Amino acid sequence: MSDAAPKSIPSLSDLIPTLVDPDAPYDPDHAYEAILEWTSARGVNLYDAQDEAIIHLVSGANVILATPTGTGKSLVAIAAHAIELARGGRTYYTAPIKALVSEKFFSLVEIFGAERVGMVTGDSSVNPDAPIICCTAEILANKALREGADADVDQVVMDEFHYYGDPQRGSAWQIPLLLLPKAQFLLMSATLGDTKALREDLTRRTNRATELVEGATRPVPLSFHYVLTPVHETVEKLIEDDEAPIYIVHFSQAAAVERAQAISSIKVASREHRDKIVETIGDFRFTTTFGKTLGRYLRQGIGVHHAGMLPRYRRLVEQLAQRGLLKVICGTDTLGVGINVPIRSVLITALSKFDGQRMRHLSAREFHQIAGRAGRAGYDDHGTVIVEGPEHVVEYEHALTKAAGDPKKQRKITKKQPPKGFVNWTEATFDRIVAAEPEPLTSHMEMTSATLINVIARGGDVIQNIRDLCFDNHEPRPRKFQLARRALEIGRTLLDAGIVEDVDGQVQLTIDLQANFALNQPLSPFALAMLDVLDPESDDYPLDVVSVIEATLDDPRPVLRAQEHKARGEAIAEMKADGIDYDERMDRVEQISWPKPLEELLEQSYEMFAQSQPWVRDFELSPKKVVRDMFERGLSFAEYVAFYELGRSEGVVLRYLSDAYRALRQTVPSDARTDAFMDVLEWLGELVRQIDSSLVDEWADLVAPVDAQGEPVLPPAPKSVVQNVRAFTVLVRNELWRRVHLAALEKDEELGSLDPAIDWPSILDDYYDEYEDIQIDGAARSPQYCRIDKSREAAGFWDAEQTLLDPEGDNAWRIRAEVDLNESAANGQAALRVTEVVRL
Repeated sequence: MSDAAPKSIPSLSDLIPTLVDPDAPYDPDHAYEAILEWTSARGVNLYDAQDEAIIHLVSGANVILATPTGTGKSLVAIAAHAIELARGGRTYYTAPIKALVSEKFFSLVEIFGAERVGMVTGDSSVNPDAPIICCTAEILANKALREGADADVDQVVMDEFHYYGDPQRGSAWQIPLLLLPKAQFLLMSATLGDTKALREDLTRRTNRATELVEGATRPVPLSFHYVLTPVHETVEKLIEDDEAPIYIVHFSQAAAVERAQAISSIKVASREHRDKIVETIGDFRFTTTFGKTLGRYLRQGIGVHHAGMLPRYRRLVEQLAQRGLLKVICGTDTLGVGINVPIRSVLITALSKFDGQRMRHLSAREFHQIAGRAGRAGYDDHGTVIVEGPEHVVEYEHALTKAAGDPKKQRKITKKQPPKGFVNWTEATFDRIVAAEPEPLTSHMEMTSATLINVIARGGDVIQNIRDLCFDNHEPRPRKFQLARRALEIGRTLLDAGIVEDVDGQVQLTIDLQANFALNQPLSPFALAMLDVLDPESDDYPLDVVSVIEATLDDPRPVLRAQEHKARGEAIAEMKADGIDYDERMDRVEQISWPKPLEELLEQSYEMFAQSQPWVRDFELSPKKVVRDMFERGLSFAEYVAFYELGRSEGVVLRYLSDAYRALRQTVPSDARTDAFMDVLEWLGELVRQIDSSLVDEWADLVAPVDAQGEPVLPPAPKSVVQNVRAFTVLVRNELWRRVHLAALEKDEELGSLDPAIDWPSILDDYYDEYEDIQIDGAARSPQYCRIDKSREAAGFWDAEQTLLDPEGDNAWRIRAEVDLNESAANGQAALRVTEVVRL
């Protein structure tokens, strides 16, 4: 027996001559051979399509890689990065979602070393000067707009390139193609359709050949089936036939959760399998109401995955799925966008979906993107795709089957009518979509205020740069003129808003914007104009600024519906108590909507703004109160979700809060930021971070994945909420204000649940014997009425006292409380205990 140590697999970086010796000349043959040696050492034999794509990349051509899922597009991307590193250039990897960006970041760090890989998002960055940068398509698009042909970008690898055809995000995938002529492009997707026009345009712009690599055989063959059995029976049969893991695809979040509940009634996993899941989950904290429900499903081997979940719950489901621990995942089509999750069978519950405007059949691209997730290379030797018939048809067929042999019972069975607006599908629809090729990608170029500001910031001949962007793109001729008119309209708005000026025919920015300033929302110029209308001396100013920005954000529909539902319920209760008859109650309640602060002022200002800037009418102003509502009520995230019963949509709430924080931070200029506004901004930022700290926080300390002893460096623990003193002070004030707010509404029971040791009913009786009400306006919220004593901080406590403002101005009633700093740090929110409520 030989005592020789096993031969280690060489690093790809060590095999590339120019990375081993910076003075070595670049040799494309050497780069190609290094890639072949590396893959061979890893036991990987390249498919013909992979080899062809790598040869084209080495030769300097653009490559469009349109091969099926599971044919190794990721390996081609790695080879592309290696080739550009060998040339001494800079390469960008883009993806549609941060989860995929993060996965690729860690993967490339492992292959090329932490010093050569960076990551950039809209909020933070890690090693941003690295030669390989991972980012979303929007980040690269902004860089292309701001820097143009001079951008330090030598190669672009765009994963999931079919997002080019996305109506909302497609512009970000097109802009780099238009504005980075020096770059070599690798565009990858399994569902691209006809790319002839795209290839010709890319060749013209980059002066490189553009090669199409397609037609590869899928290494894991798929079988397609159409069934008329109920979903739970289909699932049981798949599990029985060893066709799990199964991904059940729905087109609404509520349907996915309801399916998980239904599936939980059948035995999905063995006891041994469930024990392994419990062991793997370990001490993961399911802190929210939905989280506790999810935890129960997961322990049965059932996952839930949709965009309405908190990111940490989605990541947990993905991690468990990647380990093969989940037999069934009930979700929407959010799972698996480039993420390597092993799924053997995909069960599609419908061939029609609501796209935000109407019900329609799935496109061939949508269907094949979903179906392509079945049967992953390295995990399965086959994949299964099953499509369910319409639910009302399945119910009818199931009833007929149960009544088989009994003609009398069969005659009594009637076909159930489909729901209103239903778009039907049949087995013929199924056969047609299975055979169909993906539709050609459609351009969705947009012109926004952010686009123009980035182009203006580039300098040079701004007018010509904007003209080129409007007319030299992939849109049809009429649409190009529309873009040009939009650019003119937005340009006038920016001039009127004082953001840009025309000096002797040269358009330029007039102010030095903070580094992270960005007008992300189409209505941001209007918001800037509105801020000038507000009075910075007003007690309501900071929350009015919040309301202006909230009115420009996309609506979080589940939250607004919940607010409206609660407002209507409370109004009906009051009208019943007042003896108003049913018909009048119903008439009145129809007029009640969600709260809309500053609605009249906003709409009047909007109309005035639109008279000189007609383009603004293309974007709907939407007054709403989510951030402000949470702040005014003094609620934590979990309390807010519970208050409006938003458990299924808590991810939507978090995403909205995150968007609001980003918009406030990036849109409100420095001169509009009062101390009181900064208190609100710090509170919101800390609130979002404590709910679900971004992976960016972990990336920030992951420049070196191992320490000096070679031991892995674990991601740092989240920072204590107490460390951000300003934000934590606001959290403490909010906890006290919550008591004031409830006392003003005479909510004895809710106060009692917060402070069991305090006799709130007697206290409120005494107060209201003396005064008619408690003030809860902006003045009453002022920090001057909330005193915080930090003298016991060394012992782990703060002391706080909140003054209640009464109509007589006596202000003699006080709520006194103790803040436990250690408990606050552990819980990520202010842990406050009311000790007494007294009248001085």
